Amino acid sequence: MLSVLTNSTTIGDLVSIDGIRNNQLTGVGLVVGLDGTGDKSLFTQETLRTYLLNNDIRLPDNMRVNSKNVAAVTVTADLPSFASVGQGIDVTVSSIGDAKSLRGGTLIMTPLKGADEQVYALAQGNLIVGGLDESGADGSSISINISSVGRIPSGATVEVPFQGDLVRDGMITLNLKRPSFALSQKVRSAINTEFGYPVAHSTNHSTLKVRAPDQQSQIVDFVGKIQSLWVEEPKDEAKVTVNSRTGTVIITETVMVSPVAITHGGITLEVEENPEVGLLNDEVEQDSEVEVSEEKNRIYAFDKGANLKDIVNSFNEMGLAPSDLVAILEALKSSGSLKADLVII
Repeated sequence: MLSVLTNSTTIGDLVSIDGIRNNQLTGVGLVVGLDGTGDKSLFTQETLRTYLLNNDIRLPDNMRVNSKNVAAVTVTADLPSFASVGQGIDVTVSSIGDAKSLRGGTLIMTPLKGADEQVYALAQGNLIVGGLDESGADGSSISINISSVGRIPSGATVEVPFQGDLVRDGMITLNLKRPSFALSQKVRSAINTEFGYPVAHSTNHSTLKVRAPDQQSQIVDFVGKIQSLWVEEPKDEAKVTVNSRTGTVIITETVMVSPVAITHGGITLEVEENPEVGLLNDEVEQDSEVEVSEEKNRIYAFDKGANLKDIVNSFNEMGLAPSDLVAILEALKSSGSLKADLVII
């Protein structure tokens, strides 16, 4: 029977593999078939004129192409590594003019280029628009979500495959999503234990190198086995994150407060440590007491453990304003009593 610790995670969730990544594609095109909600920019007119010219339709130079059923758009997509020719990828279509809505429109064929200016895919299709933007003759209007952006599921077809470089110099590179020396050590140990020899080594706290199999046909199974290994994650670093605008406080379980006394307005915070000697093993145990009081003599006491979560919960029960909470946390940090990093956003 396989048992998994609650704080364990597979290596596949902890690392990304160098060479396997999405590549951004972009292009500029036209959406047609709109119900009078297109844009009126000169850019759109010139783009439409160029499109017609490319389809052997030449308009007089002095003729303006002013259609309210057309909108100029940018088309973006992510090309995954090892994408094959003919594979469909989703695209996002966004208006770049003053079009009111792309609802009901159709994107005409648009080349999508990578950073190297090479065309990797062609996009075309009917848009799915989740927003709504309607107006009446008397000037009244209603807007729901954003109607100037739409999606086309599998709207682009890959024309040029992108081959990722998974193995370099016989090594596969694993990048930790949350760099940590402790986590790097645990991942390396799990891999080497699984294969029975030092196949992996850490180059720093965020990168590991794993020796790849000699045979190309074994790489998929090799990487799959690594990704499925379980690793017990080390405890998060002590950190308190405070959103001073909303009063949201996020505290990791390792945050502690040393003995301290703070007075803020009519609030008094006191944390004491009372060492107690055990009768059986003569070891000294720390018994922490926390008291918070107001002018109305409301006192909050905690049996054991100077835990910042208990302090914050007591403040919430007292209905303190976010500014008061932030001020107290800053004072605890400045005095050195808050054993954590304080991040205010």
